[in-house]
Amino acid sequence: MSIAAVRPGLPLATVNPVAKVAATIPLSIVLVLTLDVVSATVAIVCEIVLFTAVGLGGLLWSPRTLPVWLAAPLTGLSMVLYGAPSGAVLWDFGVIHVTEGSVQIGVATTARVIAIALPAVVLFLTIDPTDLADGLAQTLRLPARFVLGALAALRLVGSSVDDWRTLRLARRARGVGDRGAILRGLGQAFALLVLAIRRGSTLATAMEARAFGAPGRRTWARVARFGAVEWIVIGAGCLVAAASATVAVATGSWNVIWS
Repeated sequence: MSIAAVRPGLPLATVNPVAKVAATIPLSIVLVLTLDVVSATVAIVCEIVLFTAVGLGGLLWSPRTLPVWLAAPLTGLSMVLYGAPSGAVLWDFGVIHVTEGSVQIGVATTARVIAIALPAVVLFLTIDPTDLADGLAQTLRLPARFVLGALAALRLVGSSVDDWRTLRLARRARGVGDRGAILRGLGQAFALLVLAIRRGSTLATAMEARAFGAPGRRTWARVARFGAVEWIVIGAGCLVAAASATVAVATGSWNVIWS
């Protein structure tokens, strides 16, 4: 369930989802071009300030963003252990070479992953799938067939979580879920895949029968508006990207990845 459905009065809940997605693009481009701690750190600080200002500060530290906070250090650790060695050697064991350069790369990678993934996750949680479909179709003029298919897929994501829980209970009741955790998980994942394929086929047939794939111009129940608020959101994303790049260049930390 999206935050928009839980808190309809949230300012970002009424913003066109296309603007939210567009706001993350400039920052992603800037952080992909460089690998340094300064630009990523500035971006993280700006993101925390902005999200707190609009009432999403609690979401930054909620279980929904926990995968970001866990995955980023693991990514950085892999760079520390197996990154290109440079500078003084801090620890050496077999194929693992921890040097000053690899540590710097690991810290920069951790910060960059957080800076890119955090706003994407937070903003996605404020997007209602129907609003996203309206924005894609009316604002970006994407084909209705593609948009409606994507909307149906997003609507089924929540069902997959319930299906996984139901499969686990059903397999345990039938005595086929008593093996090791790895074998049990693989078998259950295959069962979920089969169930998803069957449900997708049924849904596709039903949508075709109701003329969702018919050619011609389609009307939409709700109007997707794109006004001043949406441009402000995009502008905020551009300002964060510009601030990150400016501070990194001013401090001499700007490190283009191909240089």
